Amino acid sequence: MVDPSELYLGNPSLLDDPRLHGAPLIISLSGYAEGGQISDQIRETLLESLPHDVLARFDPDQLRDYRARRPHVRFVEDHFERVDTPELTLYGLTDPLGRHFSLLTGPEPDLQWNRFMDAVVDLAQRLDTSIVMNVTGIPMPVPHTRPFLVSVHGTRTDLVAQNHNQRPVAEMSSSMAQQLEIRFGELGLDTIGFTVHVPQYLADARLPQITVTAFEHVAAATGLTLPTDVLRDAGADVIQRIEEQVSGAPEVQAVIESMENRYDEVVEDTGQRSLLAGDESELPDADEIGAAVEAFLANQPEED
Repeated sequence: MVDPSELYLGNPSLLDDPRLHGAPLIISLSGYAEGGQISDQIRETLLESLPHDVLARFDPDQLRDYRARRPHVRFVEDHFERVDTPELTLYGLTDPLGRHFSLLTGPEPDLQWNRFMDAVVDLAQRLDTSIVMNVTGIPMPVPHTRPFLVSVHGTRTDLVAQNHNQRPVAEMSSSMAQQLEIRFGELGLDTIGFTVHVPQYLADARLPQITVTAFEHVAAATGLTLPTDVLRDAGADVIQRIEEQVSGAPEVQAVIESMENRYDEVVEDTGQRSLLAGDESELPDADEIGAAVEAFLANQPEED
């Protein structure tokens, strides 16, 4: 088997820095079934707000299928420029109180999944990572007018139990982040995952509110101080624009009201729980959600 360390270029001095040893690791990969552009928001917010260094950068030529996910280029007047190939990178960061943590972020690999997982495990063990957190968003039949629900999962049963009183069973196509959570758990490392429920009709939109929700859960689990002020301000603007769009579309209002009724029913007396549990008869069907999406996008400004 090829050495997994050949998948990335690491910075030995930082990887062996004792200040990073024992710190939490946040994994936020974009890709399959992601909602709300949460991975991009986490990366951009943390890197723009907190001191950071590159611990390891993965080789895209070994992990990316360029014909399946072609890099974007920009055409300006009479020439092409700025090829945009997202990077898969492990960063070391420091919060405002001097607490250290690491962040693995970028597009999930298309190729060599098992070798990539071996590489990530090796890096986490080299850093003596204290806990691995998988943060993502998933489209769900929930309204934007209610607090975002979060499914909590992982091996840290003390943290999971605080957030769940239901134990639904579901089978789905997997993501790399989910497989990493399983791999770390099998090796005896503490894991905790936060999957934010994103309104299906806004799954492709950039929703700062879901990133705020994710940061609040990460902070509660680790004690880290994460930046949310800019996200909260941006989220208020996004909600205002959504309300303006929805107010002129009665068919969208009807679908959202149905989701609100279902949401209120399942959280009324039991706190947050999975909307996958219980009777689904009152949920909007695929045609209703599709109609809402089409109506909403038809009224969206192009830049949104």
